[in-house]
Amino acid sequence: MQRSERRICTKKGRKHASICLSASSNLLVKFHHSVKTGLPLWLLGFGMDRLRTDMNRLLALLFHQGVLDEQFLQLQQLQDETSPNFVSEVVTIYFRESEKLLRNLRELLSDREFSDYRRMGIHLNQFMGSSSSIGAKRVRNVCAAFRAASEQNNRLGCFHALELLEHEYCYLKNKLHEFFQVEQQRVMAAGVRYPIQN
Repeated sequence: MQRSERRICTKKGRKHASICLSASSNLLVKFHHSVKTGLPLWLLGFGMDRLRTDMNRLLALLFHQGVLDEQFLQLQQLQDETSPNFVSEVVTIYFRESEKLLRNLRELLSDREFSDYRRMGIHLNQFMGSSSSIGAKRVRNVCAAFRAASEQNNRLGCFHALELLEHEYCYLKNKLHEFFQVEQQRVMAAGVRYPIQN
């Protein structure tokens, strides 16, 4: 081997060793903070890819099942560094309003003298509109079927539709709660700042 070639190889070797030492040093620093703070290693930046994968997998499932549509993605595009919790805040408002609407629908149907299908239709229109705005496709579709039953003054059909609506709403709420939990973990992992070592 020529002397110049040996020098290049030595430089490459030193550079590689330097990169390895730097990586292992960062690993030790993170491990040290994990022990010191009691935080799990994924929270110190190790699980970012896994958390992102979990989020994408869950979203893909919800789209495949028809639970969500592209409106949810458009909502996500409005989220940025200045409003990092935008989607979860909008969805939280949706859940709060939906609980009221479900309660009103239950009260209307539990009244034995009930005959105000027009009022029921108003609640269902509100539910459909808010569900469309966050991309809750299956909930919106059940609301449409519910409204059709109410327009026909079909009390039994309305009871069945309410049961289905409550089921779909609970499923959506549980899945989005799970999604936002994973997203919060990812944000926390991304935002960890390591204190300067003395």
